[in-house]
Amino acid sequence: MRCVSVGQEGLDFHPYCHAIVHWNLPSNPVDLEQREGRIHRYKGHAVRKNLALKYGLGEIASADGDPWESLFAAGKRDRPQESSDLIPFWLYPLVDGAQIERYVPNLPLSRDSERLVVLRRSLAVYRMVFGQSRQEDLLAYLLDRLPVAEAEQVMRNLQINLEPL
Repeated sequence: MRCVSVGQEGLDFHPYCHAIVHWNLPSNPVDLEQREGRIHRYKGHAVRKNLALKYGLGEIASADGDPWESLFAAGKRDRPQESSDLIPFWLYPLVDGAQIERYVPNLPLSRDSERLVVLRRSLAVYRMVFGQSRQEDLLAYLLDRLPVAEAEQVMRNLQINLEPL
């Protein structure tokens, strides 16, 4: 999905897209999250690709109805016991599997490379405050500034658990 401010609200690209190209950067983390929210949604493309990669046709061979329902049921059945419904409906990470991808063309002499660093830092803090499920940006932010053990302790202390029961 290619995105400018016009594409940051009201459009659903998650059924068929898991990568976003920001042709320009928004001025704040909320708008960046809005844009990326077009592809990171419930039963999104990356999640479905990973379920299909893991289970393949074997899981849906006996399914009479929607094959995706069979794959999501298998993902729910086989997820770690302590997991919530974030897995498999919002996240289903696999080694070498699909994931949400963010691209920002870095044009020569552009200020966007500097702005992206600042925006990613503020996005990580924004997600931490709202307990978002994608924490890799937050982790990178903390690890750049703190030793690993200290960053893990800070994350445990500040985490807000918004997972469904």
